[in-house]
Amino acid sequence: MKSLRKYLDRIKPNFEPGGKLQSFHSVFDGFETFLFTPSTTSRSGVNIHDSLDSKRMMIIVVIALIPCLLFGMYNTGYQHWLAIGASEFPFWQLMLYGFCKVFWRIVVAYAVGLGIEFCVAQWRKEEIQEGFLVSGILIPLICPIETPLWMIAVATAFSVIFVKEVFGGTGYNIFNVALVTRAFLFFAYPSHMSGDGVFVPLKGTLGIGDGTAVDGFSGATPLGQVATNVGNTLHLTNVVGEPLTYWDMFLGLIPGSFGETSTLCILIGAAILLLTGIASWRIILSVFAGGFLMGLVAHTFATPSYPASMLTAAEQLTLGGFAFAAVFMATDPVTAARTNTGKYIYGFLVGVIAILIRTYNNGYPEGAMLAVLLMNAFAPLIDYCVVQSNMRRRMRRLNAKA
Repeated sequence: MKSLRKYLDRIKPNFEPGGKLQSFHSVFDGFETFLFTPSTTSRSGVNIHDSLDSKRMMIIVVIALIPCLLFGMYNTGYQHWLAIGASEFPFWQLMLYGFCKVFWRIVVAYAVGLGIEFCVAQWRKEEIQEGFLVSGILIPLICPIETPLWMIAVATAFSVIFVKEVFGGTGYNIFNVALVTRAFLFFAYPSHMSGDGVFVPLKGTLGIGDGTAVDGFSGATPLGQVATNVGNTLHLTNVVGEPLTYWDMFLGLIPGSFGETSTLCILIGAAILLLTGIASWRIILSVFAGGFLMGLVAHTFATPSYPASMLTAAEQLTLGGFAFAAVFMATDPVTAARTNTGKYIYGFLVGVIAILIRTYNNGYPEGAMLAVLLMNAFAPLIDYCVVQSNMRRRMRRLNAKA
């Protein structure tokens, strides 16, 4: 590390104003501050900060996402092996297959998003912010594995430019960047974001997993099956028609967006975020509480006209992207509520609205994305109302003492 530090110090003058590479000052500064803690200090008007800066916060979130990423690799291979009728499931081949499928999607998301941020930072003569370190890995995780690369590139560019940079960059965006990317894809290219053919890959890669789909194959997700269910009972099956157990749903051995299927891995990520103090336990708890309560109400008044109402409250929390949204999307500190009371309200409404949309809109079986984006818009209003309420209460207390 000392030799790397000396090398950076030696080439740094080239990137300073007047140097031959001054046009890339923001790029160099971004890499330098990513590798080493800046040595500059404030001269006046400073506040006391701890050692947990935004870069380290972003890195911890990325670490918390790794269980979902690794399981997504395994599950992608597992679903493919099921689809081609395999009787054996070699672990490392499944992992390699999933890695090959997701690798280029991660590369495209980072290349497009960071490329735009580098250009904008240099144009504005500002530092490169770290927010996209998380968004770049979230985008492939919340998309179906068969989403074309060019669509990911277009949606990422749209989201970074019009949701983030237009508003001033990291810390100023109103909506969650990764979720807007997902929403753009869903509404612009619906046939590539839903249906039986986008969640389970059928083609081999690098000579791994070659084969053809078995008779009776269906790549529909459990929520997709629920939306088209007819009758008074639900029969959820895997891709080859075998019944799904709740354990399958909790572990995540089901079709779905790449990183959203495993509630177990999501809870591991939640534990990492909570133990390090990155995520708000108030938001996570209230999202699950709101979703569970709404699930109980819907199940109590279940009707075949709305098949999702026949899911139990526990199944509602396990299926789809609900748990992932509760842990990694709703807790985004930039777009969520800031006050403690506001966090309870914000999270509870996210949970309620997510299950409400999922249950009573048969044309849209997944409501977590829209629920978080909707509450992103109302988060400032919630905080404003909470602050005004506190001010009125303190004024009443002050007047009573007078």
